[in-house]
Amino acid sequence: MAGGSFTTGTVTKERAEQYKGRVTAYVIIACIVAATGGSLFGYDIGISGGVTSMDDFLQDFFPSVYRHKMHARENNYCKYDNQGLAAFTSSLYIAGLFASLMASPVTRKYGRRASIIGGGVSFLIGSILNASAVNLAMLILGRVMLGVGIGFGNQAIPLYLSEMAPTYLRGGVNMMFQVATTFGIFTANMINYGTQRIKPWGWRLSLGLAAIPALLMTIGGIFLPDTPNSLIERGSKEKGRKLLEKIRGTNEVDAEFQDMVDASELANSVKHPFRNILEKRNRPELVMAIFMPTFQILTGINSILFYAPVLFQSMGFAGDASLYSSALTGGVLAFSTFISIATVDKLGRRALLISGGIQMITCQQVIVAIILGVKFGENQALSKSYSILVVAVMCLFVLAFGWSWGPLGWTVPSEIFPLEIRSAGQSITVAVNLLFTFIIAQAFLALLCSFKFGIFLFFAGWVIVMTIFVYVFLPETKGIPIEEMAFMWRRHWFWKRVLADTPAGSAKESGVAA
Repeated sequence: MAGGSFTTGTVTKERAEQYKGRVTAYVIIACIVAATGGSLFGYDIGISGGVTSMDDFLQDFFPSVYRHKMHARENNYCKYDNQGLAAFTSSLYIAGLFASLMASPVTRKYGRRASIIGGGVSFLIGSILNASAVNLAMLILGRVMLGVGIGFGNQAIPLYLSEMAPTYLRGGVNMMFQVATTFGIFTANMINYGTQRIKPWGWRLSLGLAAIPALLMTIGGIFLPDTPNSLIERGSKEKGRKLLEKIRGTNEVDAEFQDMVDASELANSVKHPFRNILEKRNRPELVMAIFMPTFQILTGINSILFYAPVLFQSMGFAGDASLYSSALTGGVLAFSTFISIATVDKLGRRALLISGGIQMITCQQVIVAIILGVKFGENQALSKSYSILVVAVMCLFVLAFGWSWGPLGWTVPSEIFPLEIRSAGQSITVAVNLLFTFIIAQAFLALLCSFKFGIFLFFAGWVIVMTIFVYVFLPETKGIPIEEMAFMWRRHWFWKRVLADTPAGSAKESGVAA
């Protein structure tokens, strides 16, 4: 690999071939503990859709929705259209949006570990408030606290995993966050399937059990080390080097350590990372921080995961069948993430994103829209055979999402930022993700009512756009050290033109051939 130096930049030369080390048990344990934070996000996604389809919950907090539900034949697509019910789901994500921005200075100043612990405590408080809610205000306050926990956790955990992982396995290790997320979704669906039979407080148990992953994340965070990158950035160079030697299983860490030191020196010279990320030399990273999480949500996956029981009931499934179907899709999602872990560091990020996009378009968005458009009217239910076909095609869609945009929507942004803007960049990624999650959660029931089967064609259009975007604008990040990503952008056919007149791009090469 060619080495070179630039007038400015995070590191002065490429040293990737000099990196030493192996996957140690220490790294595996630390990453498993940290990734459990993803289960918080997944548990809430899975639990909220099931709870909002439970009659006891609707009678207590949304009686108008319950009455509307009892007249299902009046309009299959619109029976759950209620902004209050949507607010219950979406309030968490708008709170998480603001929390993720607050988490950036905390993560940078006090370390990734501090944000993980803070997120766990907040989520624990939120789960207690929700389980014991006696009115809508208490319920919404609990959702807000859950949102704060998710904002802090989602901001810090992907960074933690990317910085702890060895370069050649960074994609697979980072996806442990998505594994935990999908496991949380599946667990929540199975819990909903059981608690719906517990009258009249089953929904309280569903919401309250969120305290278990929150407690694991909090206690685990207390015993986690911080990352070497964070320790060095905060001035503890010796401590950072010792930890780096420990997690790599070797004393030969000079090259990787020097990259971290170079990156930390520039990072500490940047006083306003949010202002710095707007500079032209950081344009590629900013574009990815905005578009990757946006596209991840616009696949339409959250509309299925949030409202799976609601969606299936709208299609004419009985209560038990709808929860069973949503549990099935959750299981498929959890399984598919392991496909991504096994292939992401071999096939690369681009191959998975592009192939996943193609499968999502063909397997669900278009096929499901056609089935519903032809066979499902306002006053009729799907036949059993077509219902099975819809579930099967949705499972294929979820399978494709689970090994492409699901994990990689988090992995790619978390690994591309230079250290000086890394916490700010991850905050923008999380904030954009939660903003669009909020928009979809708040608007989906109304969109379903207005667009009917056309809602799937709406999402199909976006999947086409995002697949083209990846093909044209996203370079392959496989195998590139996290502190050397700046070199990647300056070799890409498009971004090297954008960066040509920036200080870092006015290349004073150090006499080494590119």
